[in-house]
Amino acid sequence: MKVAVVGATGLVGGVMLKVLEERDFPMDELLPVASERSAGRTIWFKRKEIGVIGMEAAVALRPDIALFSAGGSTSLEWAPRFAEAGSTVIDNSSAWRMHPDKKLVVPEINGHLLTAEDRIIANPNCSTIQLVMALAPLHKAYGVQRVVVSTYQSVTGTGMKAVQQMENEREGVAGEMAYPFLIDRNVIPRCDVFLDNDYTKEEMKLVHETKKILDPNIRVTATAVRVPVTGGHSEAVNVEFARDFDISDVKRLLRDSPGLKLLDNPLKDEYPMPMLANGRDEVFVGRVRYDETQPRTLNMWVVADNLRKGAATNAVQIAELLIAKGLLRSAQVL
Repeated sequence: MKVAVVGATGLVGGVMLKVLEERDFPMDELLPVASERSAGRTIWFKRKEIGVIGMEAAVALRPDIALFSAGGSTSLEWAPRFAEAGSTVIDNSSAWRMHPDKKLVVPEINGHLLTAEDRIIANPNCSTIQLVMALAPLHKAYGVQRVVVSTYQSVTGTGMKAVQQMENEREGVAGEMAYPFLIDRNVIPRCDVFLDNDYTKEEMKLVHETKKILDPNIRVTATAVRVPVTGGHSEAVNVEFARDFDISDVKRLLRDSPGLKLLDNPLKDEYPMPMLANGRDEVFVGRVRYDETQPRTLNMWVVADNLRKGAATNAVQIAELLIAKGLLRSAQVL
């Protein structure tokens, strides 16, 4: 079993390596892959120093699984090359998510749809993953009709450059700017670029990806905001259902759902926060309560580590599911 991590020197790629090691992912050989300018660098994996290789060399080695976290343009160019060489690609960029022939997968929700014919599998956006994880059991029980979500997203979602900018600002050090204004002590109502409808690309990812994963009939509207934290993303979620619900039943469903952790005791100041989700793989849900302004509607607060379940861990879980279901066609025999 050969596993390639494409984008191994990046922020998410580094977390992918950490998750693979923590979960003792079954492999015989790890191939850290990056751009040609990064080839020759080294990474540490299971106490061994491994050299980073370029894309052409990685394709020639025909890994069984290629975990991609290298940006949309790279994925569009190279994911088909890996797939043609026999690899199963699990891509963390936005390149393939809304492609009609590519599956958008959160294992706990729709992993059962995967087949051996899926050679490029899309990993959803970080903010989408935690949202649909919380919505899925409730949609099955009550039928989600409309979702209003406001996000409070970690600067790690922008990348290393933004994290460094915030750290520089806190230390009073001049440095390269990821944003044209302060990140620290600020709240920025912009994640990704603005589109013609005045929503950002991140906001529309939440709309379209939620529909693709759960139900095309769900109405979703979103406001995505960048906040000066590094532990994970938070979301205030207002959900309108087709059927009445009891709040105690809602909490039971959330408590019993794989991958979710209900943390909901506000009188004791127990509720999800990025500092609690940091480094964890669960999606935390709390502040679950009735919306008192209209029927069949609730509010909840959803938090997850965007680099783990929101990116790296979800991708590794897809790979684990492929192995468990015997869906990998070995690239070595093609």
